[in-house]
Amino acid sequence: MSIVIRGATVLAMGGPNGSTPFLGDVHVEGDRIKAIGADLPLPEGATVIDGSGKLVMPGLINAHLHSGEALFKSRYDNLPLELWMLYAYPILGAKALSERMIYLRSMVVAIESLKTGVTCLTDDIFEAPRQSLAQLGAAVSAYDDAGIRATVSGHVMDRDFLDSIPFSREHVSAELQAEVAKLTPPTTEEYLAFAKEAYAQFHGRSGRIRFMLAPSAPQRCTPELMQAVNALALEWQVPFHTHIVETKVQGVTGPAMYGKSLMRYMADLGLMHPGTTIAHSIWVSPDDIALMGEAGVSVVHNTISNQKLGAGVAPVRQLLSAGVNVALGSDGISTNDTPRMFDVMHACGLIHKVTTPDYSQWLSSAEVLHACTLAGARSALIGHETGSLEAGKKADLLVINLDTVCFTPRHDILNHLVYSENGSSIEKVMVNGEIVVDNGRLTKIDEKALLAELRSLMPAFNDYHSGVEAANRAFAPAFDAIHRRCNQVDLGIHRLVGTSDMWPA
Repeated sequence: MSIVIRGATVLAMGGPNGSTPFLGDVHVEGDRIKAIGADLPLPEGATVIDGSGKLVMPGLINAHLHSGEALFKSRYDNLPLELWMLYAYPILGAKALSERMIYLRSMVVAIESLKTGVTCLTDDIFEAPRQSLAQLGAAVSAYDDAGIRATVSGHVMDRDFLDSIPFSREHVSAELQAEVAKLTPPTTEEYLAFAKEAYAQFHGRSGRIRFMLAPSAPQRCTPELMQAVNALALEWQVPFHTHIVETKVQGVTGPAMYGKSLMRYMADLGLMHPGTTIAHSIWVSPDDIALMGEAGVSVVHNTISNQKLGAGVAPVRQLLSAGVNVALGSDGISTNDTPRMFDVMHACGLIHKVTTPDYSQWLSSAEVLHACTLAGARSALIGHETGSLEAGKKADLLVINLDTVCFTPRHDILNHLVYSENGSSIEKVMVNGEIVVDNGRLTKIDEKALLAELRSLMPAFNDYHSGVEAANRAFAPAFDAIHRRCNQVDLGIHRLVGTSDMWPA
């Protein structure tokens, strides 16, 4: 099937034009872009889309999210990460969700993502108490049915959770420690078996679904697990996706537990390389940044989530200058409350203007858009397939109406995209050469029926989860004390989250 978008403003974000818009045509053949240029020949039988007054650009890429939090959208506020996790990622009392609930939960993410221009996402999926293949399959089926491109994982931890939090043995009661000790995390062998079966079942489905390896964080996983899954990631050429130094507590964790930063710890284990994608990277030192640049890692900057949790602001300019590939992510649908990447771009464009008075170091709209397109694709190791509009790449693109209020009066289109647009000007979303959103309507699923079904199930879920929250509230005083204690430690790193004298000793 041929589709030709004729006479549009094209923002390729790659190729000879880069981030400079130009007038031209885009020819899609099957699932790929066949040609881009002015006055392209029209193949016989091709569907023609009038591009006058339209912008054609790559679909946005959400390089880090947790769909499991979609059931907690707008449930929590004013909690730092370590206390918020008690309720969104409970230590005690959680039971396995049904496959149907996971399917509907994933659909909430897919629907909002596609309607607001996200054509590709990386979903680090955690299931309590541990993930089954059937549960992962439910999420994959939702993404497959909706038509989005997705890289999915089985998020894994294999250490006692309390051993991943500094000073927890001093602050958590012996009774609660004993309850946590009863939990049995998966062994390295169990997770490897799971990952191999998941890769065999899901990787490559529909040409849009990929599987990745996702050890939660270096302090939450044993070296044996991380090194074993890293070997698989390198063999399969999929991301080794993890979280490092999101909060001040985690900044303290490396020195407290290993006598070195968590970045240095990862490097010493041989886990820093171009296939490594690190979510957050806030509490990093200049030495850490140099290590990351030398290794060629990717970092996913989760601007809004980090602000909502009071975690700090990642040093994006320094990371870019060191040669780190910086992508953008929404992070979880509870610490951001939406997977909308236009919102993330807007926040990213703004927040770094207050990190230094040297305005020559502020991020440009072109850099923000690059982070949300081609850099995001590179973080998922699919930059050769998507993230920019170039002949031979997958046809993942947006058709945006330039005659809306968001682009009126029209000045710099890149600035409009970062600071004025919110997704409401999108007319068509194409993934893998297929139009999956047309004038606000998803073409492959019944959005209204799916959302109604999930709403009907939420009262029972909320009753259950309220009990889980009550059980885990017993940890709150100890975690509050740990949060306060760690935030008094001077790491010599300032990340716009207050000062070491925030609380009295």
